[in-house]
Amino acid sequence: MRKTMTVTYYHHSGFSVASGDILLVFDYWRGQKVKLPEAQGITPDLLARFNQVIVFISHEHVDHFDEVVYTWEQYAPVTYIIADCLPQSAKGHRMEKGSELALNDRVQVKAYGSTDSGVSFLVTLDGMRFFHAGDLNFWHWREVCNARQIQEAEEDFRSEMADLNGVEIDVAFFPVDPRMGMLFDAGVNYFVLTAKPRLLLPMHFWGRGDVMTEFARRSRTRDTEIVALTSPGQAIVLDIEDDGFMNITLQTPSPMPAAEEEKERSVDLAGYEGEDPFHESDLPIDMP
Repeated sequence: MRKTMTVTYYHHSGFSVASGDILLVFDYWRGQKVKLPEAQGITPDLLARFNQVIVFISHEHVDHFDEVVYTWEQYAPVTYIIADCLPQSAKGHRMEKGSELALNDRVQVKAYGSTDSGVSFLVTLDGMRFFHAGDLNFWHWREVCNARQIQEAEEDFRSEMADLNGVEIDVAFFPVDPRMGMLFDAGVNYFVLTAKPRLLLPMHFWGRGDVMTEFARRSRTRDTEIVALTSPGQAIVLDIEDDGFMNITLQTPSPMPAAEEEKERSVDLAGYEGEDPFHESDLPIDMP
């Protein structure tokens, strides 16, 4: 059956997928220094259009977990699916790597691993498979880490990726973080060449939309189209034909006042716990 779905980018790693009366929301975060404009975020009016809203939280880091999502229940029926690492005060269906959940005949979820905290999610919605990586990536801070740390990070990433061998993915949301400097796109390129998603949307790029646009231009392959959504509220419409062919139409949001640019942030190993820069967080930076 022919289907139409709308994928919308909000901020950082936050996306939604709308299909009929169901809305999926992944890792919604309004930001800190640069705030997501209210009109381009998820509003009460938007929520009220859906009979079922399903919110996914991949882990507890501040840039993936915004407690505003728990206020949405007053506007629509909301189901929360969260990583098991979240605080006990966070409500929802808790998932750990390998666990599966069938919400109904339209939505099924499986949790995969991460190279940081929490999990990644593979969500099947009306037959389309959406993979949100959370903080799954090859986190290799080459300018501040030694060779042993980089090797261990690569081995960890390849181990998690092995679980995705043979898994069909229609749309993937994956971190492409320019702060890593040299070879910042090594993880996503490996993901594209091995998992071969039909469509990839970069995320976690800390406001560097210019870098994402260039990444998309040079990194698409015969198997994977890459589209960089870089402005809050920017969306694509997926028109899936009966034979599975997927047409992609870009929608541009209304012009907005330019947001204040984020200040350049320097890498600071003091932000890590102990001597292991990959202990819990992918954020070795000062965040004033």
